[in-house]
Amino acid sequence: MNIYLDNAATTKPCEAAMSAVFDSMLENYGNPSSLHKIGLNAENDINEARKAVAAALVCDPKLLTFTSGATEANNTVIFGAAKKYGRRRKKIVVSGIEHPSVAEPIKILEETGDYTVVRVMPDRSGAIDAEDFIKAVDDDTFLVSCMLVNNETGAINPVKKIFSYVKRTFPECITHCDAVQGFMKIPIKSADLMADAIVVSAHKVYALKGVGALFVKNGIRIPPLIYGGGQENRFRSGTEAVPLITGFGAAVRYLMPTMKTAYSNAEIICNYLVKSLSKLNFVKINSNLENHSPYILNFSVEGIRSEIMLHFLESKDIYVSSGSACSKGGHSSVLTAMGIPDKIADSAIRVSISRGTTEGDINALVNALREGYETLAKR
Repeated sequence: MNIYLDNAATTKPCEAAMSAVFDSMLENYGNPSSLHKIGLNAENDINEARKAVAAALVCDPKLLTFTSGATEANNTVIFGAAKKYGRRRKKIVVSGIEHPSVAEPIKILEETGDYTVVRVMPDRSGAIDAEDFIKAVDDDTFLVSCMLVNNETGAINPVKKIFSYVKRTFPECITHCDAVQGFMKIPIKSADLMADAIVVSAHKVYALKGVGALFVKNGIRIPPLIYGGGQENRFRSGTEAVPLITGFGAAVRYLMPTMKTAYSNAEIICNYLVKSLSKLNFVKINSNLENHSPYILNFSVEGIRSEIMLHFLESKDIYVSSGSACSKGGHSSVLTAMGIPDKIADSAIRVSISRGTTEGDINALVNALREGYETLAKR
């Protein structure tokens, strides 16, 4: 039996999502732009999904756009903000531990020579200091970007404090939050977060890959990234992936009522994992356990490279990650930004739990880590 502990990379689709996807493909397979009944049924499916995701973000459904995923949504905000708001002001302030779908577009803008980028680095615990962010923002800043939950360490960033200051002091500055690892895990209210743009993804919340959502606050004028037929209120052209969108909405509706209970259960499992790992003298925990999402834990196994330990665990049908799935096993920029030595970073393992993770799964992981260390260290 597989023990899957890589849920920050992707989750197994829930039955509610799969059923909705199947029904959409079988029954409401029309083009949602068509005027006939089958097309209108497809459009209704999209609208119902939009309402569900909007309810989870506590926002007006009209302000929500479906995209092909969080990467497209993040790119839309960053390049769109530069085009619309980066004409007079030329500065971007961003955390130094962003997902590549944020870090890379900003790097591209920086390389044009037209923009100045200030990266706010975390301390050794992985935490971003709100004051460091606030000090970096000035009259020349047009974009401030900070993720809600770090995808490698689980650190929860003080986004509300940062964005509240920015919008109060520099109201024309655009605030952008990649909330992918926080969505459907911790409560997110668009108004409370003070974000002009919020990005979420379906396949991190037990729906299918290939769809995400972008909230843009009313009055913020971000131009489209993709032009064409004018779908999604002329903001994101291209025929909508109706089955994927429908599955996204179904998963959110399924998760919403039990989100608080699920979080409490995740805390129990994470605490059990930390306690179990503390008994292994060859393990060092990299995640800061204060102000931290219990769904993600990062630790290093002394002297054993991540990839080697990962494949040993795989031989025991236990699946973890060496960091962000998008890095393809490359060196962790997040752990480097935290000041963690390369030797420790190169041994890092990320465990990300699901709603179904049990203490039995954790016991199997810890036993396999012990066996793996004893076996691999001898080599």
